Amino acid sequence: MSRVGQKPIAIPEGVKIAIQGAEVKVTGPKGELTILVRSEIKVAVEKDQILVSRQKNDRQSRSLHGLTRSLIANAVTGVVETFSKTLKLEGTGYRVKQEGDKLVFSLGFSHPVVVSPIKEIEFEVKDEKTIKIIGIDKALVGQVAAQTTAGFRGSDGQGKGIRYEGEEVKLKPGKAGKAGAAGFAGGE
Repeated sequence: MSRVGQKPIAIPEGVKIAIQGAEVKVTGPKGELTILVRSEIKVAVEKDQILVSRQKNDRQSRSLHGLTRSLIANAVTGVVETFSKTLKLEGTGYRVKQEGDKLVFSLGFSHPVVVSPIKEIEFEVKDEKTIKIIGIDKALVGQVAAQTTAGFRGSDGQGKGIRYEGEEVKLKPGKAGKAGAAGFAGGE
């Protein structure tokens, strides 16, 4: 049995759940999300809890059981609180500014890079080196953060680019000849 799939999901105050066929609609103070549920999984609302169960006990049903429960739990959390990812810019001259709802990056290219948000996502620029991506859909927030970092990550090993807050980047070592030549005292 799926340990994650068996746990009931508590429905917070102000959240409405509507099950229509293969769709579970979660509506709350921050917005509305819809989760599509496969036919192998059954979703039921009892009192102030959502229960997720599976119809069969085959391998695919077992794997979908916990996944579906997690997706619904994330939707319930998202309509009450928002999800966010914080990105940091590292590098000399790397800056970002917000113009309306768009982000304008200065990343050492000959032109500024403009990123427009999707309608469910908001950008917040704390300072010229920090961006916060906010939304009610956890997967969509993660996808936008990944797409924002993907093109400008800086794979040269120098430590430049856009990365997640707290992410450690392993830098390439410097040339071995520099360290050895400075310490060489003579021909013994």
